[in-house]
Amino acid sequence: MEDRRKVKRRHLLYYGRIYDETAQKLLGYLVDITESGFMLLGEEPFPVEEIRRFKLEVTDDVAERPYINFTAKSIWCEPDIDPAHFNVGFEITEIKPTDKELILTIIEKYGFRDN
Repeated sequence: MEDRRKVKRRHLLYYGRIYDETAQKLLGYLVDITESGFMLLGEEPFPVEEIRRFKLEVTDDVAERPYINFTAKSIWCEPDIDPAHFNVGFEITEIKPTDKELILTIIEKYGFRDN
């Protein structure tokens, strides 16, 4: 798959849990993130082009509340190197400005450094 990402994703030292906001179901774990998209590692394949509301669990040093809420569309889904898991790429389509700032805080606190 051709990499069309405009902003380099940052792999994280922290794997936040990601839930389906409506079903209150754990979908998987955050692997990498930018302010406009993220990759999830989960146990089930995810339909491409599906739009859902998500909750990302955050730590106390990121926010005073336990979750960031946003809407995202799945862009791709492929098996992980571990056959029991799938990697899913998402584009964030709707997020409050304050929650976008919290994503930048997550990247700053938990992202691998490039140098």
